[in-house]
Amino acid sequence: MKALIVIDFTNDFVDGNLPVGEPAIQIAPSVASITQQFAERGDFVVMAVDLHDEADRYHPESKLFPPHNIRGTEGRELYGPLRKVYDQHRTSITWMDKSRYSAFCGTDLEVKLRERGIQEIYLIGVCTDICVLHTAVDAYNKGFRITVYEDATASFNSIGHTWALEHFKDSLGARVERFN
Repeated sequence: MKALIVIDFTNDFVDGNLPVGEPAIQIAPSVASITQQFAERGDFVVMAVDLHDEADRYHPESKLFPPHNIRGTEGRELYGPLRKVYDQHRTSITWMDKSRYSAFCGTDLEVKLRERGIQEIYLIGVCTDICVLHTAVDAYNKGFRITVYEDATASFNSIGHTWALEHFKDSLGARVERFN
């Protein structure tokens, strides 16, 4: 069994309060298609979704970014076609709130992967050089094999995106592939 971790593909990160913008909009079909494929195969699929509370002035991101992915807001909902895939497979996709960049930090993601005997993870979503990167570094340090779909990740700027893709390969030994 493999695992797909879909990172932060929400309204706020695509075209809302902290938008990646056009690069994220362009990958939306790939993100949905990959998620659909993994879900239909019966692989372990996780929606790792950033969660913030509006009044939390102590969270380190509050000094770096505008408010985003606030609990109970439309901005925190999955974006576009991914929302439809999630709705179709809601009973087999695991929703995981996260409050830090890495999907492993402060969550039980590692436990869920290990109890299923999963050693290989696939990463998609945003931002390539922030949350996808930090999740990949933690996965590497925990001994997981990593694949990143370059046509299903995006970032605020192309330089950060390209740098992260090279870092995945050169420093983490990850496979970087195209889905389509």
